[in-house]
Amino acid sequence: MIIVILAGGSGTRFWPLSRLRHPKQLMSVLGGKSMLQRTVERVLPLKPERIVVITNRLQAQESAAQLAYITELPVEVIAEPVGRNTAPAVGLAARLALSPETVLAVLPADHVIPDQEEFCAVLRRGAVAAGEGRLVTLGITPTRPETGYGYIEVAPGSCGDGPFPVSRFVEKPDLERAQQFLAAGNFYWNSGMFLWRADVILEELNRHLPELSAALADLELRDGGIAQEGLEAFYAAVKGESIDVGVMEKSDRVTMIPASFGWSDVGSWSALPEVVEGDDNGNVIINAAGTVLTDAQGCLAYGGGKMVALLGVKDLIVVETPDALLICPRDRAQEVKGIVGELELRGLKEYL
Repeated sequence: MIIVILAGGSGTRFWPLSRLRHPKQLMSVLGGKSMLQRTVERVLPLKPERIVVITNRLQAQESAAQLAYITELPVEVIAEPVGRNTAPAVGLAARLALSPETVLAVLPADHVIPDQEEFCAVLRRGAVAAGEGRLVTLGITPTRPETGYGYIEVAPGSCGDGPFPVSRFVEKPDLERAQQFLAAGNFYWNSGMFLWRADVILEELNRHLPELSAALADLELRDGGIAQEGLEAFYAAVKGESIDVGVMEKSDRVTMIPASFGWSDVGSWSALPEVVEGDDNGNVIINAAGTVLTDAQGCLAYGGGKMVALLGVKDLIVVETPDALLICPRDRAQEVKGIVGELELRGLKEYL
């Protein structure tokens, strides 16, 4: 098995702490090691052949530095010259596999998974199904009507460990639909984690994204790798496309394995209570020199090493960094991404 870690995101919903050069996956959200380091350590019990981290030029040096202590197996960091979403990265990793029948486990770099033993057990089951020629996705058993995640639907009455054929993928729903999905019992959160054989995903790319497939076929490999000029030419030739939309939503080989290992993608500040225990009033305070919380409820604060004092406020997000301050209602955490877009429009690159 080869582990492919997609680590080129910018974590815009975690602004102002998450920036282009130092995004969420390179941060220590929970204290201690970064999310990227935790992702790599999580898969070491699987004893993979190697780990491939696909990131971008701005983050490649820091990514490699953070993983330099991993010496028990090869860890390769590939810097994309330009972002093209996930399908080209997945195709590149499959093209670089030394054997067509090698199973690739494709994982995001910025998830929190407390039950690592169960996580590895699920990946092992997924690898068996992938070895049989299936495109395997991991579906997280939902615990609430979440509107911030996409969903995977399987046949009603599906039970056991799977894998189950996927009926459809559903985009992020509104609250009413999310409640319906939870009640139905056959909808799972889309984790964005996949397993497949290298030759199978290349076949599916050829079927559904032929232009990308042709560009992959033209890649010249040298000693199992690719020269920088070849990488530049490849990314210049391909269009941006997600593997979800480009392949998974179209293929008839897709199956899902249900998983319950305490997963969170920590997609925005509002997700912190899933991974950090709050006080009796639901306040979660991180990186603070101290706290004075008076009549404060349901607030999330990142103190930037300063004293945090909250008085008479409810359901607020407060994030302090050396050059920026974010204050917003907790239920609008998903909209923080729009602030980053506005900064881009205004040319305020020093805050990105």
